Amino acid sequence: MQSTAVRAGIVATVIAGMTIALSPQAAAAAAPHPNTFSGKAFDTCETPSSATMQAWSASPYRSIGIYFGGDGRGCRTQANLTAAWVSEQTARGWHLLPLYVGRQAPCSTTQTLRMSADPATARDQGRADATDALTRAAALGIGPGSVLYNDMEHYDSANTGCKTAVLTYLTGWTERVHELDYLSGVYSSAASGIRDLAAVYRSTTYARPDHIDFAWWNGAADTNAGSYVPAQYWSNHQRIHQYRGDFHETYGGVRIYVDANQVDVAPPVNRDFAAYPTLNRGANRTEVAALQYLLKDDGRDAGTVDGDFGSGTEAAVKAFQSAHGLTADGEVGRRTWTALLSAGWQPKLRPGATGQEVRRLQRALTAALGRTVGVDGEYGPNTEQAVREYQTSRGLSADGNAGLQTWTALQSGQ
Repeated sequence: MQSTAVRAGIVATVIAGMTIALSPQAAAAAAPHPNTFSGKAFDTCETPSSATMQAWSASPYRSIGIYFGGDGRGCRTQANLTAAWVSEQTARGWHLLPLYVGRQAPCSTTQTLRMSADPATARDQGRADATDALTRAAALGIGPGSVLYNDMEHYDSANTGCKTAVLTYLTGWTERVHELDYLSGVYSSAASGIRDLAAVYRSTTYARPDHIDFAWWNGAADTNAGSYVPAQYWSNHQRIHQYRGDFHETYGGVRIYVDANQVDVAPPVNRDFAAYPTLNRGANRTEVAALQYLLKDDGRDAGTVDGDFGSGTEAAVKAFQSAHGLTADGEVGRRTWTALLSAGWQPKLRPGATGQEVRRLQRALTAALGRTVGVDGEYGPNTEQAVREYQTSRGLSADGNAGLQTWTALQSGQ
């Protein structure tokens, strides 16, 4: 989405009043964005005034991309972007797409602010940019549950070292954003960043962002990414397609230079339960919807998330079971739940950790141990005890930390 911003040049900008620390009080009072929305969005470099937003209520757009931070941002000023502006537009029914333009690929030929080519350093830089983004988002009243989109401009993905640095940087971004219960999004060219993320969709090494926002100026107002991304990836209302860029539009007598986007986003369904029951074809209950969501999140075609365990869900279960060395009988018992709830990236977690990866661990432990492990996103004494109990019962070193061995055992359904 930075296409309209790049022409202004790469400069470091700081919005007045947005360098406050991220406090629980500020986060609790903030609203999530973009929340649930299906329709058209526009983005433009400088945040429009409230008067312009009012004029554009006559447009087909009900969502707007805002460049809320990042030293790579090309917008020189953002005088209109304040907490009051966010509150006003939210009240008017606008869905905000928060875009952060941080460090770019080390092989970029168009950007001057670049990440390190060293993966470990790039990961730390991703975390640092995310920390800055979290502070700025909270100051604007964009709270937990919001998707923060990292703007990664086009780069040469044929350059293996460059691609590795980008994927590692984005892992750091997602890791840090998840720690404070925000969702991670990535905007990039469909032909570089997004295709590279799709290639490691089920990776245990790289963290997968919750949403993708892809630039593919084919003029089609849909969320189909064509050959760049399989249709079953990010299929839980997790896509934005920037289908047209760099053009003028006028509504309410006000002309703006914009990019146009088609949006299909929604928060994840509830996956937190005190117990994960055995499920078979024909079941119809809340836990089935969670099962379907998880299958789709793993890139399986489970159909509509409707809580009805039909033939499509059964086929997706069998495909997942087969891929993980489980008995492919279509029945979802303890082992299948454990493997499915823990599927994906294997972060190193220890007591004191917080956020969504801790929730994922707590869900998987609840299924594996057959008892309630509170799903609260806090790696406290109860979670540490559950980890030790699991490690001991599976013959692992019982150190109370969730590392590679613990995640690997969980993902195998043990």
